[in-house]
Amino acid sequence: MKLPHRRQFLHLAAGAVTSPVLSHVARAQSYPSHPITMIVPYPPGVGTDSLARNVAEHMKGTLGQPVIIENVTGAGGTVGTVRAARAAPDGYTLSVGNVGTHVVSPATYPTIQYEPLKDFEPVALLATSAYWIIAKNSLPPKDLKELIAWLKANPDKASAAMVGTGGLDQIAGTYFQQKTGTRFQFVPYRGAAPAMQDLVAGHVDLKFDAVAASLAPVRSGQLKAYVVLDKARWYAAPEIPTIDEMGVPGTHVTFWFGMWVPKATPKPVIAKLSGAVAEALADPAVRQRVADFGAEIPPRDQQTPEAFGAFHKAEIEKWWPFIKAANIKAE
Repeated sequence: MKLPHRRQFLHLAAGAVTSPVLSHVARAQSYPSHPITMIVPYPPGVGTDSLARNVAEHMKGTLGQPVIIENVTGAGGTVGTVRAARAAPDGYTLSVGNVGTHVVSPATYPTIQYEPLKDFEPVALLATSAYWIIAKNSLPPKDLKELIAWLKANPDKASAAMVGTGGLDQIAGTYFQQKTGTRFQFVPYRGAAPAMQDLVAGHVDLKFDAVAASLAPVRSGQLKAYVVLDKARWYAAPEIPTIDEMGVPGTHVTFWFGMWVPKATPKPVIAKLSGAVAEALADPAVRQRVADFGAEIPPRDQQTPEAFGAFHKAEIEKWWPFIKAANIKAE
C-alpha cells in the first residue's frame, strides 16, 4: 500500500481543519434559506410581544425570509426561554426576552432549566424602559420626600401591588426599601391587568413599574408618578423628576428587552441577524411604535452583540447578589 507523500498528507490535514470553518462560512453566506422562528415567551399583545412583532416584520425584508412569531408561554416566560435554549444553534430559532427572563427568573425560580449566559449568544439590545414609582391619586404625599416620610411614619401599613412573586417590581420595591429605610407590604396579583385595576381603584397604594407598562394611566390622570428610578428624566414623561434629584441617588432600575440565539450559533450568522435588527431599530416607523408605548431604542453602539453581552453580564452581577441576600423567590 502506497503511503501519501508528506506534502499531500499536510494538504489533506489542512483541508480537514479548514473544512468546518469553510462549512460555517458557506452556511452563513446562504443564510437564511428558509423561514426563521422567533420565540416570544409571553402571550400576544404584551410589550415584549409587540416589540418582537415590530422588529420581526422589518427583519423579513432585510433577510429575505419570513420571521414567524411563536408565543410559548408559562412560568413567567421561562417555558419559552427553555424551548429557545434547547433549539439547534443554526440561526433559525431566535429568542426575544427581557430582564425578567434573562436576569430575574434564573435567580428567583428554584428549578430553572437554563443558564442565561451559558445557554445563549447575545444578538441585540432592543429597547429599554425606565422604572418609576406610581401611586393612587388619593395617597397623601405630594412628592418623593413626603412619601418617604409618610412610609416611615406608617411602617408596614402601605401596600404595593406586584405581579406574582419574585418579579422585577418586587425587586425594585425591596431595593427602594433598603435605600430609604422604609417598610411596606407587597400584594401579589395574578397578572398586570388586575394589579393596575386595583391601583387605579385605590385598593392598593403603590406600584413599582416599567414606564412602558403604565404610561397610559399616568398620562390620563388615573394615577400619579413620584419619580423615575433612573439617573436622567425619561423622555416619555419629562415632568417626572429622577430619584437622584429627589435625594436617593443610585437607586436605578431598568426594564430592558433583548434578542438571543442558542449557544454555538455561528458568529457570521449572529452578525447577519444583528445587522437586520439594527436596520429594524433604525426605521422611523418602528422607532415611533416603540416610543408610543414608553420604551426607548438604545444607541447603535449599545445594540451590538458585544455591547449587549457586556450589559447583560453587568445586570446579572448587579441583581443576583441582591436577590439572594434579600431572599426573593418566585412561587
